[in-house]
Amino acid sequence: MRIPSLSAACLALLVLTGCGGSAEVRPAARTEPVTPAMPLRFATFNTSLYDEEHGGLVARLDEGDEDARKIAAVIQRQRPDVLLLNEFDYDPAGRAATLFQERYLGVGQSGEAAIVYPYRYFAEVNTGVPSGLDLDQDGRIGGEGRFHGNDAWGYGLHPGQYGLLVLSKHPIDADAVRSFRLLRWSTMPGAREPKFPDGRAFYPAGVWSQLRLSSKSHWDVPIDTPLGRIHFLVAHPTPPVFDGPERRNAARNHDEIRLWAEYLSPGDKPWLCDDAGRCGGLAPDEHFVIAGDYNADPADGGSLPGAIHQLLEHPRVLRYATPRSDGAAGDALTHPANAAHKSNPAHDTASFGARNGNYRVDYVLPSVGLPVQASGVFWPRPGEPGAAWLAATDHRMVWVDLAAPE
Repeated sequence: MRIPSLSAACLALLVLTGCGGSAEVRPAARTEPVTPAMPLRFATFNTSLYDEEHGGLVARLDEGDEDARKIAAVIQRQRPDVLLLNEFDYDPAGRAATLFQERYLGVGQSGEAAIVYPYRYFAEVNTGVPSGLDLDQDGRIGGEGRFHGNDAWGYGLHPGQYGLLVLSKHPIDADAVRSFRLLRWSTMPGAREPKFPDGRAFYPAGVWSQLRLSSKSHWDVPIDTPLGRIHFLVAHPTPPVFDGPERRNAARNHDEIRLWAEYLSPGDKPWLCDDAGRCGGLAPDEHFVIAGDYNADPADGGSLPGAIHQLLEHPRVLRYATPRSDGAAGDALTHPANAAHKSNPAHDTASFGARNGNYRVDYVLPSVGLPVQASGVFWPRPGEPGAAWLAATDHRMVWVDLAAPE
């Protein structure tokens, strides 16, 4: 399919540079006008579009990647207006995002219609960035492979691995975006400092005082939609596993989730400062949608008790029927591990194989005052349209359709 040429105005790049990183909001051609009467679809999708080599994702997308085509087909089928992609490798030039938008989303996949996102936000993350500290306490700093990843600010084999990408059909206010990538964990009041069962601190004081909270980043991305300004609050907390008796990853996962709970709660927050030095939470009259892979199931898995409930039960978060799919309910029957799970299998959003089973870890949580018209998880049953696309990633897209604020 030939992609139509864009006007000079559409090709202009608005680049936002800030403390320790860069981001861009990129205009492009609009093909699907949205009227205020139409619901807006917000979605999150962990794409597994990462590579173990620096620049590997760019090379794969440039050559032609079958998994990327399947991911694009899901997006084209579901057609969200605002979308977060988790586990999409970041590169400073934005080449991976451009390739994915132009050669995959911009070209119809498996009979689906092409889709264009006029705006995007793509910025640095902590994964793979060397800390210069012995974060895993193995007596050495950095190294190759996993030794490098374990001592990076967030686990990753190279800077930008497992990054975040926001795509939107509506304008992003670049000047108002807030990133909390550099926020130090120890500044959070009552932070769950990892400790051994005997009470000893896992991190020496000099390391604990420097450790960043966000394993990737936390972004507040304001988007001006036909429903008004909506703050897209996105993150991808670390998995609460791959640690030891000190449960350092489980503690970090809990407090990464807690960051958004604090951001939405009333009161002064002089410690809650973004990467540009602006402190405090989100104003009480602002609408928002929380989205991402939070690596925490309400009842199953390795997260600390109550971790995701910090958001699910927050007074500013809307209570609505949990997104579900018949595909998830059916798939759960094929994995013996699910027999011991407590959560409703129809609510699961990821499949981690026969040994671990399925979990609900991906969320789209609107604020109170944003009515939900429909929601779901893209998880077709075997033989249904789109079932073959599921092999591209172990996660499923979660989507929510929102109506005008009440």
